[in-house]
Amino acid sequence: MASTKPKKKNPRLASGRKRARQDVKLNAANTSLRSKYRTSVKNVEKAVAAGDKAKATEAFGKMQSVVDTIADKGIFHKNKAARDKSRLSAKVKALATAANSSAA
Repeated sequence: MASTKPKKKNPRLASGRKRARQDVKLNAANTSLRSKYRTSVKNVEKAVAAGDKAKATEAFGKMQSVVDTIADKGIFHKNKAARDKSRLSAKVKALATAANSSAA
């Protein structure tokens, strides 16, 4: 995804140049973590869609850890993280109850 933003001018002050260098590193780190977050959420949703209770439960456990880490770092707001965990937890529980009711 190529951005069409015009390139910014180089800052004159040394502190500004350092800030620009730091921003590049921080942006890369945040982008990587954001991607990890989305991937973990997607893995849970795929397992739920497939109806695989064991896989969904395992993926949900891993997803919770990733979501909490990202919320603590401030990349996503803690309320967004809690909302996503809550919604996915409900889906996993619904899958578990559906599996139990069909087995009975």
